[in-house]
Amino acid sequence: MESTETAALGRICFIGLGVMGFPMAGHLANNGHQVTVYNRNVEKSERWLKTHTGKFIRKLRDAAQCDVIISCVGDDNDLRSIYLGEEGLINQLRKGSLIIDHTTASASVAKELFETAQERNIGFLDAPVSGGQQGAENGALTIMCGGEEKDFARAQALFKHYSRAATLMGHAGSGQLTKMANQIAIAGLVQGLAEALHFAEQADLDPLQVVNVISKGAAQSWQMDNRHKTMIAGDYEHGFAVDLMRKDLSICLREASNNKARLPITALVDQFYAEVQSMGGGRWDTSSLLARLKR
Repeated sequence: MESTETAALGRICFIGLGVMGFPMAGHLANNGHQVTVYNRNVEKSERWLKTHTGKFIRKLRDAAQCDVIISCVGDDNDLRSIYLGEEGLINQLRKGSLIIDHTTASASVAKELFETAQERNIGFLDAPVSGGQQGAENGALTIMCGGEEKDFARAQALFKHYSRAATLMGHAGSGQLTKMANQIAIAGLVQGLAEALHFAEQADLDPLQVVNVISKGAAQSWQMDNRHKTMIAGDYEHGFAVDLMRKDLSICLREASNNKARLPITALVDQFYAEVQSMGGGRWDTSSLLARLKR
């Protein structure tokens, strides 16, 4: 039986069943929401339905029958193809609908989608997430949002099912800008951790013992706690792919060029990731920066 809350939110269509979207849509279905899923690869939609209650659509335009659209796709081009133009969802959705976009994309496309949606009296939030596949599966993501307060308040009832924190950062695009700051910080942290482990090994120290000690002090980080063991083992077949990190860092560097921010370390780490790609590590976890040092 539907709760008053789920009934008020209406039908939800989740677009994009990648490593993040698949479990996020699942959390919504598991908490009683009416969820329809769409993925370009229909096999993923069929696989999702084997373990969750809901339905899937084969044609994107059918998503317009829903009241809330949530997307978690690849990049700016994907978003424009989904939402803009005569056949785009913004032109097909009913007035009063809400779009929540969890894609990591540019601030400019977020503003473009927000403005187009506003013209149709449709709410839009740019709401990129942090926490990776593990956070999505555990319902413990961090969500950073840009948009209007009324739309954020409405979305909170959904966010609570797959996040531990959700914050409205400001106007449209602010969520994406905050995600850029997040990726800039991570890039430097992972490189620092890779160098620390490499140094420990070269100094004939036990790297596990080193981490056990320094993780109790100022050097501690999520990356250290969650990635040091796999890094030491040389296991990178998991986590957030280098290819995706390079996509994110390219967004950061383009935005920095626009706002005159100086990001020398970020630019350097981006090139280090390019080297990892040349080693065949495009799908490796971002912690594979250590592999580059150990060549």
